[in-house]
Amino acid sequence: MLIVADSSALVALALCGGLELLDRLFEDVRVPQAVYDEVVVEGKAAAQVLQVYLQGKVVAVLLDHVVITGAGLGLGEIEAMALYKSARADCLLIDDGRARKVARLNQISITGSQGILLLAKHRGFISSVQPYLERLQGTGIRISERLIQRTLALAEE
Repeated sequence: MLIVADSSALVALALCGGLELLDRLFEDVRVPQAVYDEVVVEGKAAAQVLQVYLQGKVVAVLLDHVVITGAGLGLGEIEAMALYKSARADCLLIDDGRARKVARLNQISITGSQGILLLAKHRGFISSVQPYLERLQGTGIRISERLIQRTLALAEE
């Protein structure tokens, strides 16, 4: 199975120690060049970890024939959706709410960083999502309390 990842979800997984779960859950992880460029900016959270993790996973994306449109989306999000379509990926890893709406409109199967944690628990790769969520909350990334409680409820924790 192939998953294409966007920057915000990658950063979230890197910050909570969940990047290796992507490799355990999916046969192939890819990111478009624009996403790579966004996450490896010097001084950005988890930039060094992601630079190492993404070696061999970066794909150039041509936007010549892209029909995916969404006002307010960044280049990384657009390239991630285009790569999903062109590579016939199984899933798009994306956390941004606006981008998720556009992805759904384009019939793209999506999950987020917390969805990866839930899937990893379901498959027995981790025993609890709570430690990952606590680490994520400690990083300053904005996650609503409602979403955290929903994730914990789905994890039966």
